[in-house]
Amino acid sequence: MRDLVIGLLHPGEMGTAVAGCLAGLGHTVLWASDGRGPATASRAREAGLSDAGTVAELAGRSDIILSICPPHAAVEVARSVATPAATAAAGFRGVFVDANAISPATSRTVAGIIEAGGGSYVDGGIIGLPPTSAGATRLYLSGQRADEIRDLFTGTIVDAKIVDGRVGAASAVKMAYAAWTKGTAALLLAARALASAEGVQDALLAEWALSQPALAEGTRSAARSAAVKGWRWVAEMEEIADSMAAAGLPPGFHQAAAEVFRRQPRAASADAATATATVEEVLEALLAGAQ
Repeated sequence: MRDLVIGLLHPGEMGTAVAGCLAGLGHTVLWASDGRGPATASRAREAGLSDAGTVAELAGRSDIILSICPPHAAVEVARSVATPAATAAAGFRGVFVDANAISPATSRTVAGIIEAGGGSYVDGGIIGLPPTSAGATRLYLSGQRADEIRDLFTGTIVDAKIVDGRVGAASAVKMAYAAWTKGTAALLLAARALASAEGVQDALLAEWALSQPALAEGTRSAARSAAVKGWRWVAEMEEIADSMAAAGLPPGFHQAAAEVFRRQPRAASADAATATATVEEVLEALLAGAQ
């Protein structure tokens, strides 16, 4: 595949790592510094990304755009490139890849926005950690031009896979997967918080040690994740609830999971949350939200 210009909106931990894989192949990867902070700029520089300045400039220069952002921002990010504000420029005409944790219905909404602006749309869903080694990250893709994006990642440590079906199929894989991984994290925290509220936490932990020995460590892992990423997972749980409802399934599990994560304060930085968060602090925040 010829050298391409690829735009990334916006360079968070996952997006920067994914886009850095493409920069490593020799593609020009752009990001837009307008409105972004120094931590984002530092990540982009370390990954070999080039600053286009504004989203409009990035969209005008890119053959492909990757949208990897918190799910609550996915629709607005698409609009920002499909209908450039305060300009007479046409919308983005290349291939827009939405790799966010959104429902199939939201994915189709984003597709409509991009296609109305003259672009092509590929639905994506990322499962795994930010890519640092082979086998850690899968990028599921669906849509008419999904094979082009799969081929784009050939030779990188991102394992790009095609999901048969219409736009929304890749997002459905992500929703079903995260329904378990993050949904059960919220359930563990809620169960532990109930025991704490009733003064029986020691008894619960003793029973878990006998019959469910993995759950104590599972709760610690869930607490660490909630402290660092809970603010991002609220919208993801809501997208899963919407996916369930659209399939005729009960949405309440993940509406409750969204509330569990909503009650966690957003840390000033991921490093600070990792260093300071304890299970007890996470449970206190969860119980305080019920008052």
